[in-house]
Amino acid sequence: MNDAAASGPTSPVSPDRPVLDVWCDLQCPDCATALADVRALRERFGDRLEIRLRHFPLTKHKHAYAAAQAAEEAAEQGQGWPYIEALLARTAELGKHGEKVLLDVAGELGLDAEEIDTALVDGRHLLAVDADQAEGKAIGVTGTPTYEIGGERLDGGKSQEGCAPGSRRSPNGCWPGRTPQRADATAARPPAPVGPVRPRWPVGGARQRIGFHIRYAVVR
Repeated sequence: MNDAAASGPTSPVSPDRPVLDVWCDLQCPDCATALADVRALRERFGDRLEIRLRHFPLTKHKHAYAAAQAAEEAAEQGQGWPYIEALLARTAELGKHGEKVLLDVAGELGLDAEEIDTALVDGRHLLAVDADQAEGKAIGVTGTPTYEIGGERLDGGKSQEGCAPGSRRSPNGCWPGRTPQRADATAARPPAPVGPVRPRWPVGGARQRIGFHIRYAVVR
């Protein structure tokens, strides 16, 4: 799902602009955190960069697959990115209440919620979601969020506090093989509220590397 498909008709852009693929699970709280950087990149590079959300629903998130299909239908209705952002802001609610949240978000955005419900039943977007996931696996995507630009894969989750082992906010992260550390006094505290928090990218981390590769692709 690219910017044009997700947001409806836009002005023509150069076919030679670089493409940033963002592999995402719409029930993943770390993908919600990464949205701040996606917005910043869009604002900085504008039409010089195409940003494509690629679906990679993880089996540990039982509603992520349906959420990906709902997002595709929202894109068909011209509200893909607004729907994605609204849904990622409610990942905990989605995990608790399931597909009802998908329809609630659609209604709040003025979308045809009944059509989204029908799309979930008839599976019209299954092939699109499956194709994204298959392509992600082919290039080595194993967790979310993952970025790919210019043939280089950048594992964003490995640079975010939310996907770190033992993280209070997301103890298992969205990456396989990550297990929480033994509880201690710090881990026993209640989790900090998840809001508009930027990812903790270390110096030289994925965020800086994404910016470097985009600048290179734009000016070369």
